[in-house]
Amino acid sequence: MEPIVTLEGANISILHNQVLKDVNLTIREGEFVYLIGKTGSGKSTLLKTLYGELPLKEGKGTVASFELSSLKRKKIPFLRRKLGIVFQDFQLLSDRTVSDNLLFVMKATGWKDKKEMKQRVETVLDRVGLNTKGFKYPHELSGGEQQRVAIARALINDPSLILADEPTGNLDPETSDNIINLLREISENGRAVLMATHDYKIMEKFTARTLKCEDGQLLES
Repeated sequence: MEPIVTLEGANISILHNQVLKDVNLTIREGEFVYLIGKTGSGKSTLLKTLYGELPLKEGKGTVASFELSSLKRKKIPFLRRKLGIVFQDFQLLSDRTVSDNLLFVMKATGWKDKKEMKQRVETVLDRVGLNTKGFKYPHELSGGEQQRVAIARALINDPSLILADEPTGNLDPETSDNIINLLREISENGRAVLMATHDYKIMEKFTARTLKCEDGQLLES
């Protein structure tokens, strides 16, 4: 299996504050990995470094063949086309339908052919079990359905890596289980999934490799 993420001797920082020191990490195609740690331990900072929001100033890092330490600002959109990012609070556009939320991302990432775009939207909505909900607005959906739309949006460019930051944080236990099942299926189809979570019940139920941010280090848990 090809590595999708590699970090070697990476120091993960916000501005001039070092959050994680000397991080060594490999995540391969089709791997499902949990990222745990207390609030403020560096989970979100690590994810932001992987998707180019924060620069990697020390050490080596590669994500989907992009070299993080030399990543130019103008190349970040190209990196993000290879990634799918899922947030806790969905971040859907409330004034657009589900389909239009997906089309908005497609236009922003360079899709042009309207027929192809329509087909892709139908494919990903079907993939997340929302093929009949494309015409609805986010406020007409349950929390779980909104998170499914967020996952559909993350899948739109057929990424090699999904980064999920507390994707079940606002959901009830049953809905959370459904979202985890969906993310695990996605990883079984060959994509890597790195999921930050506080939800230990989910981790007991759906066991997987686990990384822990603790005392300024990233440890295999």
